Amino acid sequence: HPEMMMRRMGFVTCVPTVPVKNLNGSSPVHPALAGITGILMSAAALPVCLTRPPKLVLHPPPVSKSDVKPVPGFGHCCKKTTKKQACKGKTPEEVVKKYLQKVKSPPEEDCTICMEPLGGPSGYKGPGVGPMSRAESVGRLAQCGHQYHFQCLVAMYNNGNKDGSLQCPTCKTIYGVKTGNQPAGKMEYHVIPHSLPGHPDCKTIRIIYNIPPGLQGPEHPNPGKPFTARGFPRHCYLPDSEKGRKVLRLLLIAWDRRLIFSVGTSSTTGESDTVIWNEVHHKTEFGSNLTGHGFPDPGHLDNVLEELRAQGITEEDGLMEK
Repeated sequence: HPEMMMRRMGFVTCVPTVPVKNLNGSSPVHPALAGITGILMSAAALPVCLTRPPKLVLHPPPVSKSDVKPVPGFGHCCKKTTKKQACKGKTPEEVVKKYLQKVKSPPEEDCTICMEPLGGPSGYKGPGVGPMSRAESVGRLAQCGHQYHFQCLVAMYNNGNKDGSLQCPTCKTIYGVKTGNQPAGKMEYHVIPHSLPGHPDCKTIRIIYNIPPGLQGPEHPNPGKPFTARGFPRHCYLPDSEKGRKVLRLLLIAWDRRLIFSVGTSSTTGESDTVIWNEVHHKTEFGSNLTGHGFPDPGHLDNVLEELRAQGITEEDGLMEK
């Protein structure tokens, strides 16, 4: 035996155990390389500890219908969305003017929409915007104070959902109630009798989103063209804690405002004209965190609250919805 021979020759091995991981090839260490490394280390009398990576656990153990319970404090367990929430009765110019203050003397800086000086005319040359008087050519957004050509803001509004809201392109401050272009679908939510890693003291809220494929509307990138909906129904998880229920309440508002999903190009597959997540992160991995979309993750709930705030949804909205 190599180790006995080395001891007889006066060598003493005091080497700690070196793990050679990933026998199934799920990480940068190829399984063949792991095997060869193990053989060589054994031949050199180095102790080898062969380990397997943790197992991916996407779904909870089976749950019977009788074990599924309503989320405490929520009267319903399902919400549907249908048509676009459009702003009716107001022209784009009227909507934009509602959020602007007049600027008598524009500063010597560029409009960050068209990149032309604020003291001169708008660089926007598209349809739908007529000539402006100098007194109305520049406006200041009332809350954040950023200044733009009025024509540029109208053009930006016309390129969005035209839902009566406006978002400052510089600081992302939202004026009005922002809505998205999420297609019609259904959101279900309930409590299951299992705990998430990192939350042993409470049960779990399971959210099930379901959006079927369909045709794109006027608010989507390619109106009239079909869109696909991959991976639905999508199962997501929250701890059934006070903060978890707060996040759920705000997610329901985001769902109503059509902000959870969008239609666009998938960052993972490159597929265009498909339903994609819309900047509010969800946990889709129940019992592990190998993909980064699971638990434990101590900062997850606070991160989601911050992402919802960036969409114009705050805890005050949640209190109004109760």
